[in-house]
Amino acid sequence: MQGLPEVADRVRRAERIFLSAVVAGELIFGFRNGTRYESNIRGLRAFLDNPYVEFLAVTFTTSDRFGRIAAELRRKGRPIPTNDIWIAAHAMETGAELISSDSHFEVIDGLVWTRF
Repeated sequence: MQGLPEVADRVRRAERIFLSAVVAGELIFGFRNGTRYESNIRGLRAFLDNPYVEFLAVTFTTSDRFGRIAAELRRKGRPIPTNDIWIAAHAMETGAELISSDSHFEVIDGLVWTRF
């Protein structure tokens, strides 16, 4: 959505794309606070209509993984934003690589993460 060429290229080459409900919520929040809500929401819906894209709802398994990650981060004294713990939980649940520019994902053990 930001037009980062390396991310766009990675998305185009991927066999499957997972979009967390938490990420969708963050995107929609941004859309609603911007001036192009209708255009942005249409783009997001079109992206989700792609057969290679799977929308990930929060399940009990996601919640359990969230709890484990949050507890471990607290034990380490390394808190990160709550939504990012949910996003990491989804990535770990699916075995997916998480692509993000947020460096705090590096403190989550077992997370496959690439920073852009």
